[in-house]
Amino acid sequence: MKILLLGPERVWLKDFLEGFGDEVIQYQDKLDKNSSILNNVEYIISYGYRYIIKSDIVQKFKNRAINLHISYLPWNKGADPNLWSFLEDSPKGVTIHYIDYGLDTGEIIVQKEISYNERDTLRTTYERLTQTIEKLFMENWPLIREGKVKSIPQPMGGSYHKLKDKEKYLHLLTKGWDTPVRNLIGKAKQNEEERKRRF
Repeated sequence: MKILLLGPERVWLKDFLEGFGDEVIQYQDKLDKNSSILNNVEYIISYGYRYIIKSDIVQKFKNRAINLHISYLPWNKGADPNLWSFLEDSPKGVTIHYIDYGLDTGEIIVQKEISYNERDTLRTTYERLTQTIEKLFMENWPLIREGKVKSIPQPMGGSYHKLKDKEKYLHLLTKGWDTPVRNLIGKAKQNEEERKRRF
């Protein structure tokens, strides 16, 4: 099988996938349906890919394209899921899901919640999320690859964020990615409640 791995280069992941006897092409640039990179591709795996996959490609790869997303969907679809899970104090975790026409809205294949402690920072929780989703992927890939997994529709609700949405909270990241998460918990909720009281 020929697999297109979208996102930053991850040698370990390429090696893991090739261990099944498959050909793997890593790609970070924007895709369109005429991209020669798609020639003879049978499966797409997206992990940390920066672009939205267009609907014509999604249609061609229905149930043969998955995304590894570091949030507990349906919460924190879109950008900066780890940060928003603390700002809005929403469920924290990871999800592997099929890619559909929406952004992080496809049927869930497998997901797992994670916990955090008072000493955690944005960096340590991000590292835990990536370790968790990578382990979850390796455990489940053999069945996903063979089409033997049962997916479930995402629950209604949740949340979605764009890259620019975090701008008004950047002042809270006093130590950048080493900011303790305890300083961020629920800050967006508090901000929204204060805004409503003012108007």
